[in-house]
Amino acid sequence: MLPPAAAFLPEITFQTSRASGPGGQNVNKVESRVELRWHLQNSQVLTDDQQRLILEKLGPQLTADGWLLLTAQDDRSQFRNKEIVLARFHELLLRSLRRPKPRKATKPSRSAVRKRLEGKKIQGEKKANRRKPD
Repeated sequence: MLPPAAAFLPEITFQTSRASGPGGQNVNKVESRVELRWHLQNSQVLTDDQQRLILEKLGPQLTADGWLLLTAQDDRSQFRNKEIVLARFHELLLRSLRRPKPRKATKPSRSAVRKRLEGKKIQGEKKANRRKPD
């Protein structure tokens, strides 16, 4: 399965910038917005199979060079935003590695088929009774 988020830390780079939105003077002074950058093909933590699966699922979210970029500016604290973006990153990887359960083909039961046909017959009789008699 997927290693903990801490295992990816050597491969991740963080970049900070000023966040938009409310915050008063804090917004103009503090770089609280955090951007996480991670390169999929250079990852030593994931196996080739896991990298292929992530590339399939997250392909549109990656840059042309293969970088995954995530940002967080939810909190006024840079440290808290860093925690938030790391949690998002780990959750995104977990979701992309999850394989969907294969669908099992099923047939409706005899009683369900019978009830459906009876309902159709009743509906048809209703409509037939609305016609003008010959």
